[in-house]
Amino acid sequence: MIFRLTSSNLPGLRSPPTSSNETTPEPHSEAQARKLKSRSSPQLNRWSIARTLRSGRKLDRPGHRSTQPVVEGNSPVQLRFNESASLEPEKISNDHDVVAETAKSIYMVSDGTGWTAEHSVNAALGQFEFCLVDRGCSVNTHLFSGIEDLEQLMEILKQAAKEGAILVYTLADPSMAESTKKACDLWGIPSTDILGPITEAIASHLGVSPSGLPRGAAGRNHPLSEDYFRRIEAIEFTIKHDDGALPQNLKNADIVLVGVSRTGKTPLSIYLAQKGYKVANVPIVMGVDLPKSLLEVDPEKIFGLTINPLVLQTIRKERARSLGFSEATRSNYSEMDYVREELECAGGIFAQNPVWPVIEVTGKAIEETAAVILRLYHDPKNRCSMSRISKHY
Repeated sequence: MIFRLTSSNLPGLRSPPTSSNETTPEPHSEAQARKLKSRSSPQLNRWSIARTLRSGRKLDRPGHRSTQPVVEGNSPVQLRFNESASLEPEKISNDHDVVAETAKSIYMVSDGTGWTAEHSVNAALGQFEFCLVDRGCSVNTHLFSGIEDLEQLMEILKQAAKEGAILVYTLADPSMAESTKKACDLWGIPSTDILGPITEAIASHLGVSPSGLPRGAAGRNHPLSEDYFRRIEAIEFTIKHDDGALPQNLKNADIVLVGVSRTGKTPLSIYLAQKGYKVANVPIVMGVDLPKSLLEVDPEKIFGLTINPLVLQTIRKERARSLGFSEATRSNYSEMDYVREELECAGGIFAQNPVWPVIEVTGKAIEETAAVILRLYHDPKNRCSMSRISKHY
């Protein structure tokens, strides 16, 4: 049964609901605005806040107040609520105040898990870090997942209209998507359909109509395919060959990562394994020879990882602190002289093996580093076309 969206079956559709409890934020002086107390450098603090904003997590600041959106009616809407740094004009420390405008709301609606909508919004918010962090443009993101009933959907849209929110949706059911579009047009809700345009383009290209069912729907069949077992095998292999374990099996790996401690070898390995690649990683430690079995590996499968020494030192200090090491017991693991010397040792090994691409991981997310590795892995002919001075990717 297709639910037709008309003014008769949705009486309030043509009159966007208003909230009687809305208040207008009081103006504040520019001198009070955007003051953040930081225990680290200002740049690192801003990066940290930006990452929090992009991930949709709540900033852990004392005195922070937030209100969760209220969906009218008793409809069992499945709601996952993420706050992205709504900095209220209130005191968060004895010496500094943070003042920001009223937070803008972004509603994300999906008939599945909402992963596509959430990550698309977070990726887009990454283009506004200059505003979100430095100019106090606070944002609240609200994720509504598993929405398969039109009545539930309309209740969410009513709330979005009340808050003046923008709507981002991924609805596989064409009738649900069309109803959403009509309601947003009638109620004046700015909206973006993420899934619809690309689905239509692919359908046109393939000459096949889409199923209209969200991923994970009960009507779908999910046989355990060869690809599934391949990924499980890759994950098991990667876990067993982490941090130089079982070096005799290195030749069986699809990808081998080589680098000093804390360059992100393990999380990068697991990420690649989830894509179906058997990954082993080998640590570079001064005074310890690399396993001889590494020489038996196809050099086109080996990738070196390097990092800025200042960043590496910061990571190692935090790692030692998290393990409960005192200043006296940390040895030279996080000392700058030792860090530089170890990176120089790694650089010497990379220079002796010019076929290995060296990936600079400083400032890169795991996904970005993985993308570089996979591009070079699948295009080995062009990986060495650059001069040696430009070998860091």
